[in-house]
Amino acid sequence: MNKKLLSEIAFYHGSVKMPEGFEIDRSVLVKNTSLSNFYEDVNHSFNKEFDKVKTYICDYMQAYHKLHLVLHKNWGNYFERNEKTKPLLQLDPVDLKNSADFVCLYGVETDSDTCEITLHYDDNRRKGRTWTHQLKTNNYIIFPSTQLYFINNKNNKHLNYVETLTFQYI
Repeated sequence: MNKKLLSEIAFYHGSVKMPEGFEIDRSVLVKNTSLSNFYEDVNHSFNKEFDKVKTYICDYMQAYHKLHLVLHKNWGNYFERNEKTKPLLQLDPVDLKNSADFVCLYGVETDSDTCEITLHYDDNRRKGRTWTHQLKTNNYIIFPSTQLYFINNKNNKHLNYVETLTFQYI
């Protein structure tokens, strides 16, 4: 008997483990996220600390999962106590050619065990399944942009900062 895998929904998650001397100064990411949410003229898309995160994730995905990812867009958000997003989809169904292939959520600064990512997916005829993942500080989750998701913040005492990166697969 032979098996041919036609499709899969894979969720990747882990932590960003930078070498000594190249640690990420997350306070810069927090500051840029806060400023870009208040002022339109703040360029959030590039800074050295963000570049470290992006490079780590892209290199890791290439080395360990053979996925060559190129940044499509990025932005940061902060979430107040008990804030829950509406269902989010980072795919434009009208323009699939120019849409991202993967979404990455990076926990810049989160209260311990308060930031949950819930992904919706279908498992063949088992429709409406969900998977919930705790997003912790300096951790990430990557999933296909075709998946609906939302971010739920439960009883956080401080703001939870999350960086969203979308990637195209080459």
